Amino acid sequence: MKKIGIVMGSDSDLQVAKKAIDMCEEFGVPYEVHVYSAHRTPVEARDFTVNAEKNGFGAIIALAGMAAHLAGAIAANTTLPVIGVPVSGSNLDGMDALLSTVMMPTGIPVATVAVNGAGNAALLAIEMLALSDEDLSKKLKARRQADMQKVLEKNAKIEAEFNR
Repeated sequence: MKKIGIVMGSDSDLQVAKKAIDMCEEFGVPYEVHVYSAHRTPVEARDFTVNAEKNGFGAIIALAGMAAHLAGAIAANTTLPVIGVPVSGSNLDGMDALLSTVMMPTGIPVATVAVNGAGNAALLAIEMLALSDEDLSKKLKARRQADMQKVLEKNAKIEAEFNR
């Protein structure tokens, strides 16, 4: 099975990245976690990225706040799917990171999830890997069924209490 790379622009992004880590753990998907800054360690970020495919990665999740150039810098150096996670900062509640992550030029796509949406980023990466992994696809379908069942149970409780 291919790995998912989880790259943070700063270790201060770890609390958000943990949601992606936990999702990979839940589905049994191998992953690696790194801290590479698009601005402070551009050579290291590039080296990781250009070697990612040959090192067994199938997708990369890039988390960054503020200027949030990490996902774009990674996407510029690979054809692997890159999923950007804008991280909320103290100035603009993550809107700066969201716009920096989502506004990519044609030819360098970055799939972008909600601000602090690392759990969904991991699910998207897992869905990509599941295209060629039937067991992983079954786990995703089972998770969807379980999530649906939880909502239906909550609905039944609400209906029983309020619908007369």
